[in-house]
Amino acid sequence: MNRRSRLERSPRRERGVALLVAILLVALATVIAASLAYHNAMTARRTIGAFDYDQALLVTEGTEAFAAYGLQQTFRNQPSQIDPEQPWAQPIGPIGVSPGVTLEASLEDLQGRFNLNSVVGSDGTTVNTQQLQAFRELLTLVGLKPQWADDWVNWIDKSPTPAVADAPAASAYLEMDPPYHTPNLPVTSASELLALPNFGRARFERIAPYVTALPVGTALNTCTASPQVLDAYLGQVQFSADPRQFARDRASANGGCFPTLSEMETAMQNTLPPSGGSANGTPPQSNAQQLFAETSKWFRLTSVVRADGTEFVFYSVLYRDSDGTVRTVLRSDTPN
Repeated sequence: MNRRSRLERSPRRERGVALLVAILLVALATVIAASLAYHNAMTARRTIGAFDYDQALLVTEGTEAFAAYGLQQTFRNQPSQIDPEQPWAQPIGPIGVSPGVTLEASLEDLQGRFNLNSVVGSDGTTVNTQQLQAFRELLTLVGLKPQWADDWVNWIDKSPTPAVADAPAASAYLEMDPPYHTPNLPVTSASELLALPNFGRARFERIAPYVTALPVGTALNTCTASPQVLDAYLGQVQFSADPRQFARDRASANGGCFPTLSEMETAMQNTLPPSGGSANGTPPQSNAQQLFAETSKWFRLTSVVRADGTEFVFYSVLYRDSDGTVRTVLRSDTPN
């Protein structure tokens, strides 16, 4: 009886094992199929993303050519002045470029910002005290300590010892974690400020709208400069005291330029040191002919391309030669 029971139970046991194996095989096949489907979907998504990126890049290159043409026309029509009332300063878009692709673009005059490389002379060692003073004032105007300007001088000057008292020596950066060297030469990006010890993102976001990195000796365009940057050279709050009035004055200026070079020179001559003196304790000096201009050669194009729901932003630095020819010298996906 027991033997017969065992014989009767054996097929049942085998059927149970077969069922378990079948379930495992189905589960394994499901996992493999899901994995293949996922990888195929990701491959397709990457392909679409690469296509959209290439498409956005081509649109940006076309936008650069369009912006260059606009700047060339401005130079032919008014070679001695660049101001925000001219057509180049008007943003475009959003406009449809092709089915599913739209474009927004705007041009900014980079010479309307403070040039970070200007605090050191072309020899790389001589501190430009007037530009350094202006940078200190600008930092103060945006709520930062003026001492950061001294640290910045040491960052780009060639001397291994601090060019400004109390600024950290180049060797101090080798003690950081991780250690790094100062460039000791002009920079190409304003984001180099983030390399200063403890400067940080929050401080950079305060100063970023007012600074740029251009070749040494590039003049500030008074027609496009912000009131904060202009006040930095005056050593006191004047243009930035009433931003709305400043905007009205600039919009209604005869010829579109406010303040003009002569107006800025007069303002510097009439400016007295603020209470307690300016950032370095000395009044601003009138040297407008060397510091300022009413025209510009450096511009930044911002192109926002949306393709199939994906947004691409490119920043292109354009340079205008003395004959009016405009070319792209830098393209990046970061603004600074």
